[in-house]
Amino acid sequence: MRHGKKVNHLGRQTAHRKAMLANMACSLIEHKRINTTVAKAKALKQFVEPMITKSKVDTTHNRRIVMAKLRQKDAVAELFRDVAAKIADRPGGYTRIIKLGNRLGDNADMAMIELVDYNEIYNAGKEKKKTTRRSRRGGSKPAAAPVESKASNEEE
Repeated sequence: MRHGKKVNHLGRQTAHRKAMLANMACSLIEHKRINTTVAKAKALKQFVEPMITKSKVDTTHNRRIVMAKLRQKDAVAELFRDVAAKIADRPGGYTRIIKLGNRLGDNADMAMIELVDYNEIYNAGKEKKKTTRRSRRGGSKPAAAPVESKASNEEE
């Protein structure tokens, strides 16, 4: 039974788990995508998304909260400078988990976790869809302006 089990402990004690998630989050911010197991990717998503939300508002308080979790000054600076500018208009869902199959050594489920706005392949397709839709019926034809005869123009 899993009554009240909200955190996946990942087979580690608390300090090890927090340090591992902090290191993975710093790697994700630096490289924009990392490969890991599915369980770690899901835990990392819950860990990093609130920090990305805090990075939208660049205050000293938010920087200190994020710094307490990440513990790497370079990662915090890049998060508040580059990543926050890129995801400023996104209301949430900053990361994407893509399953990759099983690892050869121990058959663990592998996944790639990435920052959504940094994937050029998926974002390129969305920009092309901004064209207007056209009907098959032919649509409305341009209304012809009433043509006055030359004779009526010459009389005036």
